[in-house]
Amino acid sequence: MSRILVVEDESHLAEGLRFNLEQEGHSVQVNATGEEALKRLMGNKEEFDAVVLDVMLPGQDGFAVARALRAAKNYVPVLMLTARSRPEDVLEGFAAGADDYLAKPFNLAILIARVQSLLRRKIWQHGADQPQAKPAPRSADTPEAFHFAGKIVDFENLRLHVGKQTLQLTLMESELLRYLIQNVGHPVSRKAILENVWGLHEDTDTRAIDNFIVRLRRYIEEEPAKPRHLVTVRGLGYEFIPFPDKKK
Repeated sequence: MSRILVVEDESHLAEGLRFNLEQEGHSVQVNATGEEALKRLMGNKEEFDAVVLDVMLPGQDGFAVARALRAAKNYVPVLMLTARSRPEDVLEGFAAGADDYLAKPFNLAILIARVQSLLRRKIWQHGADQPQAKPAPRSADTPEAFHFAGKIVDFENLRLHVGKQTLQLTLMESELLRYLIQNVGHPVSRKAILENVWGLHEDTDTRAIDNFIVRLRRYIEEEPAKPRHLVTVRGLGYEFIPFPDKKK
């Protein structure tokens, strides 16, 4: 039985989510504020398999809660709910560390499907945390692992292995890196990234992409200020170069 924390200040919606998720066989706890949620997750260190997190909360909003969790290296899967569906808000949610984002009003079946997807991710990560789990061998790339310059991107478990260090990626960091890798040798525009990674087709401030690139550079570059793998293509966007020493 999976444990789910619902953080929602609208009591009728919170209880509706509790009822329907319990009908799916989950154990559900409810909090009405971000402060209460953080106390459970970080203060009391309660274990949950997923969090359904409203953005518009009294006190600390959902963005602040997600940022606090990720800063504390708590990577519980987070589904954000919000009445604000502007592309900028979606990007802010992912930048804060959310794994998925659903605008209100939402279809209940879609919400349940999104939660189930996050729970599958939690199961994958749990398996990867076992002592016998090891990074994929360096001999070949697979759809769920990519090797470059002494680094391994483990897409299935959202991890980046850099030497002896293992970094946890958010889902969107992983998907952005996957998209850039799929386009090795071809510069991609910020607009293409918004459309193909985030599914945003509206007129959006594409500079939000730059913040994600900066974070990825901190992970994979020896000198983030002088990137060699994630390079800027002036006037267009970015290009991923797995082996810069071989690029002529």
